[in-house]
Amino acid sequence: MGTWIWLASELMFFAALFAAYFMIREFTGAQAAPGTETMFQVGQNHHDVVFASVNTGILVLSSFACQLGVMKAEHGQVKRTSGLLNIGKWGMREWYILTFLMGAVFISGQVWEYAKLFSEGINIGTDAYWSAFFLATGFHGLHVTGGLIAFLFILGRTYLARTFTHEQAVSAMVISYYWHFVDVVWIILFAVIYLLPN
Repeated sequence: MGTWIWLASELMFFAALFAAYFMIREFTGAQAAPGTETMFQVGQNHHDVVFASVNTGILVLSSFACQLGVMKAEHGQVKRTSGLLNIGKWGMREWYILTFLMGAVFISGQVWEYAKLFSEGINIGTDAYWSAFFLATGFHGLHVTGGLIAFLFILGRTYLARTFTHEQAVSAMVISYYWHFVDVVWIILFAVIYLLPN
C-alpha cells in the first residue's frame, strides 16, 4: 500500500511537469508572430526522433523483461535452471539483470542526447522550451537511475541470501511496479515531446 501511495505522489509530480510544459507551450505559441515558428517548433527540429524511438523501445522491452522476472519470483525461481542461452529456463535474477542492462542503455542514450544538444549550444537556460525539456526528461532520468539502483539492491540480496524468501519475492514485485510506472511516464513524455505537433 505504501508503494502505491508513493507512486501516486510521483504521478502528481509528473502531472505538474506536464502541466507546466503545456502552459509554457501555449504561452509561447500565443506570443509568436503570425507565420513564424514558435520556440517549441524550433526546439523540435533539434530532436532525433528515430534515435529517441529506439531508446524508447529499449525501455518498453525492459518492462517486459521485468515482468518475466516477477513471474519467476512468484514461483520462487531465483536463478536459471539450464544454460545461459536457454532463456526459457531463466530465473528472476537473469531477467532482472537484463532489465537493468536495458535501463542502463536507455540512460546512456539520454546522456548521449544531452551531450549532442550541449555540443549545439543548447542547455536548460537556452529558452523556455529547453527548460521544460531538460526538467521533464532529467527528472525522469533520475527516476530511472533510482530504479536501476533498486534492481542492484534486489539482485544483491539474491546473491547474499541462502534461500529466496517470500519477502524477497514481494520486494521484486514492488520494484516492478515502480519500473512499469517510469516506463509509462516515459511513453507519455516521448509522445508529448517528440511526436506531438507544436
